[in-house]
Amino acid sequence: MDIYSNVSTLKGVGPKVLERLNKVSIFNILDLLLYFPRDYEFVNGNIPFEEINEEEKQLLTCKVIGFKNDVRTRNGKILSVVEFDYKGHKLEGKWFNQPYAKKNFKIGMEYNLIGKFKKHGISFEVINPLVGGKEALKSEIIPKYPLKGDLTDKLLTKLISYVLDSIEIRENLPKEICEKYKFISLDKAIREIHFPKNKNMLDEAILRLKFQELFTYSMKLLLLKKNIKGNSEGISFPWKDEMKALKASLPYNLTNAQTRVVREILRDEKSNFPMNRLVQGDVGSGKTIIALIAIFNVYTNGYKSAFMAPTEILANQHYKEAQKLLAPFNVNIELLTGSTSLKEKLRIKERIKKEEPLVVIGTHALIQEDVEFNKLGLVVTDEQHRFGVEQRSKLINKGKRADVIVMTATPIPRTLALYLYSDLDVSIIDELPPGRKKIDTRFFNENERNRAYELAYNEVGKGRQVYVVCPLIEEDEKAMLNSVESIYKKLKEGIFKDVSVEILHGKMKSIEKDEIINKFKDNKIKVLISTTVIEVGVNVPNASVMIIENAERFGLAQLHQLRGRVGRGEYESYCILIGNAKSKITKQRMEIMTTSNDGFYISEQDLKLRGAGEMFGVKQSGEEGFVLSDIYNDISILRAAREEAGKVLNKEDKESKRLVYEISQGLRKSSKYICFN
Repeated sequence: MDIYSNVSTLKGVGPKVLERLNKVSIFNILDLLLYFPRDYEFVNGNIPFEEINEEEKQLLTCKVIGFKNDVRTRNGKILSVVEFDYKGHKLEGKWFNQPYAKKNFKIGMEYNLIGKFKKHGISFEVINPLVGGKEALKSEIIPKYPLKGDLTDKLLTKLISYVLDSIEIRENLPKEICEKYKFISLDKAIREIHFPKNKNMLDEAILRLKFQELFTYSMKLLLLKKNIKGNSEGISFPWKDEMKALKASLPYNLTNAQTRVVREILRDEKSNFPMNRLVQGDVGSGKTIIALIAIFNVYTNGYKSAFMAPTEILANQHYKEAQKLLAPFNVNIELLTGSTSLKEKLRIKERIKKEEPLVVIGTHALIQEDVEFNKLGLVVTDEQHRFGVEQRSKLINKGKRADVIVMTATPIPRTLALYLYSDLDVSIIDELPPGRKKIDTRFFNENERNRAYELAYNEVGKGRQVYVVCPLIEEDEKAMLNSVESIYKKLKEGIFKDVSVEILHGKMKSIEKDEIINKFKDNKIKVLISTTVIEVGVNVPNASVMIIENAERFGLAQLHQLRGRVGRGEYESYCILIGNAKSKITKQRMEIMTTSNDGFYISEQDLKLRGAGEMFGVKQSGEEGFVLSDIYNDISILRAAREEAGKVLNKEDKESKRLVYEISQGLRKSSKYICFN
């Protein structure tokens, strides 16, 4: 069985089932094996009849002894019954409206039934039981998978059991690494994460697979760096006289930190090696101006630059800033986004193909196949974590030898940045420009929220504007979170009834989002209630209040980024955190936010405090294809994996070279980092 073959080749996967699997991004057998449970139920297996407790799930191996005719119940359902024997006791397996269920069973055969069993004297029954494979029998723990649409645990258990019964996964870590860290085999780890025998085996499987994932990830980055460094055919961009004129025209003096980073970039540009640099700076530290200086130097040398932003709003913002700064020097600048008209797109693409120097600012539209850059000298991507390694590689490859700058305002602890961006040289802007006001940050418990909104109302009275950020779009009753919809209703009917209030969230079309943000920029909307969609790049100097609902649900790095949306103008600004600080850790986290405005300090503290959580509020894993790992919580595993990957890459023996080759081949076939052979 080839793990890269389509899931449609599996027995029992027809068009309907295929559609269900595709909806959760299961396309091949590897995707299926890496579709790990989100949770587990602990069950007893093959216990004596007397000990069966109908409140708990059990796993019982039962023999088929007969079938009953289907009957229609009083409420119109069709009842199908299969008769089993379990240790001398008769068991009826019952299925409602599933007449096809009986086809899965043969008389005299044994099956592992999973469900809640109800006793009736010396016989008993089970409704809609799951049927586990051989692997399930060995397990005391029942996997619970992330389910969407019509997908069921039963279907996934059946398919995964079938695959695991049919294959053996070959080991793909060096023997000495497995022995050093006492890892179980890759084959065993994949089996145990789906059908664990006990809690200890589950923990061992998770540890092995996290290491596997982070080892391969580190290897990918190190290979990328090696290829870049090995390619000495970069383009040298000597500093031209125009650079002095640009420096003299800047609206303000650069900070010491900005000057240092500009120096590092210009030194890289001058060298014959392709630059590959991360510029990490806190919200408002002035990364954009650094990028534009780097772009200008490339332009004066007769080459093109591509500046890619994650959203159209941010791309437009960069475009305006570039025009303001570079227009006096007759720099040609184009804007290419998804909403650029077809006629304009064709014109810009034709221009990109020519030899002339040009600055192209845009979104994902820049990495489409039909965009052919001629003389691409520099690639800048903004908000790096929104793109991921794959997308950055795509844009880099447009220019074969181009210099690369990736920028992020997400404050990542320095220690982590070195592991996370192993393929990049790191520059840090650890100083804010003069004039940036410290934002007054306050925490209010849920029962004090009226005070928080009164402060915001007073600011609106002074002509200012307010952001309100919520974690959800619609009400989640279980989690009791304040959604965009419910907050809007409360505020519109309450304190802001005479004020223009609008909603903004990620499910809206780009054109709708842009329209609302532009209205907010133009001060036509006073209060904007939003999800974290506004986290990146919206610059509204008149906004002086940021209210964050259910603040305890956000990572500190994300709270800090949201806070950075205010304090951009001349006015005193506030960040108000509303939430439930019941636990000691939540109280500590809120205290860090109210006492510090330093993003790097905050991210370091976040790293120390997190027992579980997600790095960028939305799980970073999704961005990089991580299935299990969380780079914040698993930094110790990442550190070890990075070290071992570096050692393997530098070895010259046949076995190490084969492993590196297999991993690089596997990476071409799949965006996931586990299980490649």
